Amino acid sequence: MKNKLFKSIVFIAIFVFLFSAIAVSVKSAPDLGFDYANNLNLEVADEDDPREMAITIVRYLMTFLGIIAVCVILYGGFIWMTASGNEDKVAQAKKIIIAGAIGLVIVLAAYAIVQFVVGMTNDLLDDSL
Repeated sequence: MKNKLFKSIVFIAIFVFLFSAIAVSVKSAPDLGFDYANNLNLEVADEDDPREMAITIVRYLMTFLGIIAVCVILYGGFIWMTASGNEDKVAQAKKIIIAGAIGLVIVLAAYAIVQFVVGMTNDLLDDSL
């Protein structure tokens, strides 16, 4: 009972710590150049650009998935450290860590692809203006 409570408290503490990093990383996001209406001397509505909102949603989602992958890796490491030499638990921990690492690589690759597509789209929009 105490072991499960301890695991739950550690997992929640790690999750809260990593989730707080989302707010810091998203607020410091670079300008993507979506201020195209000002370049054309057009009036800008009070509402956000739908493209910018979509990019923000994708960034939040990718950050959240990256945090989950890191938590899975940490959980696998915790299982390994508490295995006490039990080979079955060590094998389970290795599988969890490998799955978390694969997930993290997939999330990072997806984020890189999104950044590349956004950059190319911005270049095409800037060239057409």
